[in-house]
Amino acid sequence: MRPSDVEAFVLHTDIPTRREIKTLAGVTDPWCVSIYTPTASDTADPDQNRIAFSNQARRTLDLITDPGARAALAEEFDDHIDDAAFWRFQSRTLVVLATPTRIRTYRVPNELNASETVGDRFYLKRLLRAVTFPQTAFVLALAEGGVRLVEVTADRPARTVPVPGLPASATDHAGKASLGDRAPKRRVQGEEGAKMRARQYARAVDTELRDLLTGRDVPLILAAAEPIDALFRSVNSYDNLLDESIPGNPEHTSDHELADRSREILDRYYAAQLAELVELLELRRSEGRAATDISDLARAAAAGAVDTLLVDIDASVPGTISPDGAVTFDDPAVTETPGVLDEISRRVLLTGGDVLAVRAADLPDGAQIAGILRYAL
Repeated sequence: MRPSDVEAFVLHTDIPTRREIKTLAGVTDPWCVSIYTPTASDTADPDQNRIAFSNQARRTLDLITDPGARAALAEEFDDHIDDAAFWRFQSRTLVVLATPTRIRTYRVPNELNASETVGDRFYLKRLLRAVTFPQTAFVLALAEGGVRLVEVTADRPARTVPVPGLPASATDHAGKASLGDRAPKRRVQGEEGAKMRARQYARAVDTELRDLLTGRDVPLILAAAEPIDALFRSVNSYDNLLDESIPGNPEHTSDHELADRSREILDRYYAAQLAELVELLELRRSEGRAATDISDLARAAAAGAVDTLLVDIDASVPGTISPDGAVTFDDPAVTETPGVLDEISRRVLLTGGDVLAVRAADLPDGAQIAGILRYAL
């Protein structure tokens, strides 16, 4: 494949971290603009994306009544519209969050509908989808004959990550031609010796990975055959090693194939997490520590009582929430600002809760929002 073909194939993403999302949730300004633009990743026609955003920016500016704020925002938008290199590299959705003093852009791999909102805060609910199920993982391809760590992201091609100090193989680590050889001053040999040295090899791999993985919240997926799979799990020190492995010897499996199989595992992992949350929500509801009513959750969010929130990424409920959590619902036809669901999500983020942007089918009882509370109200 030619370099230009690879460039066209790769989607370019810059997904906000959870810390950035919380920072964005705390931004307030009389003129907070949020623009979501579906983008095509085909670099052959970047003007298609540029024109779509330009049209949305023009409609947004029509909503700005303050001349100074409008001029400042127009200058920010024009700078991006005129940046040919920026439009050449896109993902599936461009998210632009701007105030008259600063503009932020995120290229996310999620397919989100076009929208423009203006208010005193950013519209973040749909951006949360990018961090709810990020489709990012490391794959540890481990065999007695070799080991490598593969980074998997939502849209970029998988790549082998250099890890200084990783042993070349189990025999190399043992300093022997065969794992079953007799060790000096030891009686272990044959199958018993091979198992002992394979475990030592697995422990050495875990030790070298520690510096890279410590402090991360990224799933690690093991690609290995038995018995090395079980041996590595017995010495693993990384808490985010998933229970499900990619079976078989990975030595002759490409990074691309490992990425495809790991994404299937991630889908099942996220589905299981979501199912557990819904099950916990039902349990907590029987204890008075969960809610699906919008007004109840608005009051709970205002009190800092929401621990985990599930919100429909596509639902929109126009309205406002007072500081004490009282909801005023508005007519959908007159709303041009982030709505009630987004404001509940924002308040949960700012009080240390977790917010998961999900599809309607993932929520119980046809609800648009559901929350697990820290305590009964």
